[in-house]
Amino acid sequence: MVQGATSDAEKKIIVILKVLSESSEPLGSITIARELERHGIFLSERAVRYHLRITDERGYTQPLGRDGRMITPHGLEELRMALAPDQVGFILERLELLAFRTTFDPVRRTGQVVINTSLFGQDEFKAALVSMKEAFKAGLCVSDLVAVASEGEKLGDVVVPSGKVGLATMCSVTINGVLLKAGVPAESRFGGVLEITNSKPRRFVAIINYGGTSLDPSEQYIRARMTSVGEAARTGNGRILANFREVPAPSRSIVEETVARLKEAGISGVNVLGNTSEPVCQIAVGLNRVGVVLLGGLNPVAAAVEAGVEVENIAESGIVDFQQLTSVWQL
Repeated sequence: MVQGATSDAEKKIIVILKVLSESSEPLGSITIARELERHGIFLSERAVRYHLRITDERGYTQPLGRDGRMITPHGLEELRMALAPDQVGFILERLELLAFRTTFDPVRRTGQVVINTSLFGQDEFKAALVSMKEAFKAGLCVSDLVAVASEGEKLGDVVVPSGKVGLATMCSVTINGVLLKAGVPAESRFGGVLEITNSKPRRFVAIINYGGTSLDPSEQYIRARMTSVGEAARTGNGRILANFREVPAPSRSIVEETVARLKEAGISGVNVLGNTSEPVCQIAVGLNRVGVVLLGGLNPVAAAVEAGVEVENIAESGIVDFQQLTSVWQL
């Protein structure tokens, strides 16, 4: 593993991986050399080929003949780790950007909403849907409206790879965006694991502050097998994905009205709306602030992972038109 990409050669390798990660097509050394110039790195085609031989040996890249090279999953993981120190707070910035880009009008039921994208093997997708149904039925989701895409098609910013099926689930950032359009700035504090007892929220048992991470908390919790969404759906007791927001206390009535309109439009991700300056699920709330607990959009997918289904998640993967979504029960 590259330790912080300290040496000059390692820095060049990381930037080459970054260039490859930004392309959905294989790239040759001439194209890579040209793209490197945008990053302030000037390498000859020969020098690029030398560095690519190193990335091939390490398993970061895969040669595809004359077409050039593609970055491998191992290469993406290395890139993520190498860039992590520079991306602390990246998730918070992305949440704010996507909230701003949300244009959904719950009354007209038109506009753009924020999604998460989950990638399943084509032969596992039906089993995944079966595993997710109880979580959708129990309402442990932002919405039961989803979108499905085949290989080569796009969900948000993600192109579905060969051999995969993509599933878009509604992301709770959609609620931030709708509130913002209603004049309510929602502060995203953290993503967490929420303990549910008798179908009621009890307390957060794990939290990751958005401002201190380069990775989406829900993705991390699912990968670490810290949820029991399926059990929560079946018995009313378990651990689910949830997010914590704060809004100004004077906006509480506007939030209530907006939440009601969202619910009528099929978006019911607000789990708890607190009172002024009162703790919510054992989390302290600021002075003249109101705590809001939002359900995690990836809860149904977490239930599938608990059932043994392999999945790759890309949380906050972009925006889609609301009209593209359909009820999961119609799949």
